[in-house]
Amino acid sequence: MSATYEVRGNESAAAPPASAPAKAVTRTAVPRPSRATQAKRSLRRHWQLYLLVLVPLAYFVIFKYIPISNAVIAFKNYSPVKGPWGSDWVGLKNFQLFFDNPVFWTLVKNTFLLAAYTVLASFPIPIILAIALNEIRNGRFKKLVQLVTYAPYFISTVVVVSMTILVLSPRLGFVNDAIGLFGVPAVDFLGNPDYFRHIYVWSDVWQTTGYSAVIYLAALAGIDPALHESARIDGASRLQRIWNVDLPGIMPTAVIILVLGVGNIMSIGFEKAFLLQNPLNQAQSEIIATYVYKTGLLNADFSMATAVGLFNSVINLVLLVVVNFVAKRITGNGLWS
Repeated sequence: MSATYEVRGNESAAAPPASAPAKAVTRTAVPRPSRATQAKRSLRRHWQLYLLVLVPLAYFVIFKYIPISNAVIAFKNYSPVKGPWGSDWVGLKNFQLFFDNPVFWTLVKNTFLLAAYTVLASFPIPIILAIALNEIRNGRFKKLVQLVTYAPYFISTVVVVSMTILVLSPRLGFVNDAIGLFGVPAVDFLGNPDYFRHIYVWSDVWQTTGYSAVIYLAALAGIDPALHESARIDGASRLQRIWNVDLPGIMPTAVIILVLGVGNIMSIGFEKAFLLQNPLNQAQSEIIATYVYKTGLLNADFSMATAVGLFNSVINLVLLVVVNFVAKRITGNGLWS
């Protein structure tokens, strides 16, 4: 008896008999395009984006990567007449002279302490400011606070240092005038090396907090509002929503900024330290950047200055890799996977 199949639409109501021989299915392998072909297709499809990337790429190649080749003078007795490649090789002599210098450990200690203090002070404050601004519902007041905190970023370092010197002046500064009302004698803040790091760090925090907060405000704007609505329905208070919604939402951004900050911990800015420096506070204000300036430009010892700068860059690279690895293991976020 022949089997009958009832067809409804495109589906059969009964399967064919089990004894029916199965037909072999032949699959044709599609060759995968080569990488060169894929690159050509991507270039034709996204040529506008590649054109935009070309200018910044050329900038980094010309002004960053090509000058790296001149770091070879750190291993030579550089002569401006012979040039970087014609000068005589001295190997690691310049590094050895720097390590044997009595000021070596003082420079490393001053640079590290000043940079670490700056990172620790400047990292949490922009986060706090961004969260506070994000919670403000009065639009005008929010814009006013943003303007007041963001404006100092556009003031040049020279002007900031000049303002700091005037404010802290023993004779003309209003800080000494204020403490003088309580019978406290005038204090020479810039002449005391113990005050140098505090002046440097907190003037830097005042100048950069508003700018850094903008990055966290952008991260907060990307948080799904439904998470806050769900937290409100569950009865979470404002502080609980900040702790369980806002902070986890900006954590990837915060980790990347922290890693970059620690990675540049030995490359602290030269301008402000040099401008705030004087013979009285030099015990704590002399850092690697100012030493390189005095050695390389004032004393014309270009080989030694390059060796010190190269040593500084290697330390930064090691710190960047280590901190990124630790952050990746702890939080799952980092600069690269």
